[in-house]
Amino acid sequence: MDPDKLANPAPLGLMGFGMTTILLNIRTAGLIDAGTSMGMIFAVGIFYGGLAQIIAGYMEFKKGNTFGTTAFTSYGFFWLTFVFLNVFPLFNPAWAEPVDKGSMAAYLFCWGLFTLFMFFGTLKTNRVLQFVFASLALLFFLLATGDYLAYIDMVELSDTVLMIAGFEGIICGASAFYLAMAEVNGWPIFPVKTESE
Repeated sequence: MDPDKLANPAPLGLMGFGMTTILLNIRTAGLIDAGTSMGMIFAVGIFYGGLAQIIAGYMEFKKGNTFGTTAFTSYGFFWLTFVFLNVFPLFNPAWAEPVDKGSMAAYLFCWGLFTLFMFFGTLKTNRVLQFVFASLALLFFLLATGDYLAYIDMVELSDTVLMIAGFEGIICGASAFYLAMAEVNGWPIFPVKTESE
């Protein structure tokens, strides 16, 4: 099949990422109940943030888009590992203890580094995609900082940093949501320009 005749998978991946990021960070910002919202976040994380992005990544592969394949597949598996890290200890006695905050900080920091390097790949694309990746890198670094501060018992400062991260994450997710709708509905409705335009 001619890759040029395939549908654009980017909106699916962007929506999977954007909506899941918004929902998780509404919780992180303290706008919804932290305990009772986790089931909803995990379900969305598995199916929309996880599987939908992996499918979008495979579709980008079929179109020959290395950046899209790497981004969507990686962030799809991010959501699956995030859910796994939070849920699996509940079911496996060998992992009875949840992942400690220091380990989670290292996990989030590594994702921040990956995202920062991916950001450089957006510099010849449109400003909205650049903003999505820049704000996502910042989000990962804020979340890592918040977890590390909790790990070293600076709980009040950790709570403040995580609340800031939550609001920043809502903005990041909303920017991906916007870009998805720009690609679905066409540029005149949701204008997005590239560097060369």
